Amino acid sequence: MPEYREKLWPNVWAFIVTALVIPASILVLVPISLFAGIVTAAVLYGGCVLLLVLAAPVVRVQDGVLTAGPATISTALLGEATAYEKSEATQERGPRLDARAWLLIRGWIDPVVRVPIADATDPAPYWVISTRHPRKLAAAINESRTANVE
Repeated sequence: MPEYREKLWPNVWAFIVTALVIPASILVLVPISLFAGIVTAAVLYGGCVLLLVLAAPVVRVQDGVLTAGPATISTALLGEATAYEKSEATQERGPRLDARAWLLIRGWIDPVVRVPIADATDPAPYWVISTRHPRKLAAAINESRTANVE
C-alpha cells in the first residue's frame, strides 16, 4: 500500500504578516503603558504563531484511506486524482470550482489535487486539496485506489 503524509505548514510570509499585531497593539496601548503594549504585542503574536502552527492540517494516504484535515474517505470510493499547478491550480480553485466540492485549500500553497468522489451518496462531487507535492499526492491516491481494487 502506498503511503503519503504532508503537514500544510504556513509559509514564512504568513508569520511576517501576522507580526503586524505587534506594532498595532503597541500603538494602541502606548498611551496607557509602553510596557503593557510590548507585553500585549508579544502575547498576541505568540498566540497568532501558535494558532498558525496548530491549525496546519495534515494530508495523508495510509492503509487505503485518504485523510485531508478533518475529513476521511476510503480510496475505494475515489476516482482518479489529478494534480494541478500554476495557472491550472488557480482555475481549479476559482472559475472551474463546483460550489458543492469539499475544499482543503490554503492560500500559501499554490498547487492542488482534485480527487473525484465515486460514491453516489456523497453530496460533494470531488475534493480539492492543497499540497506542495501534487504529483506525489495524486500518485499515492491513485496507487492506493488500484491496491484496494485487487
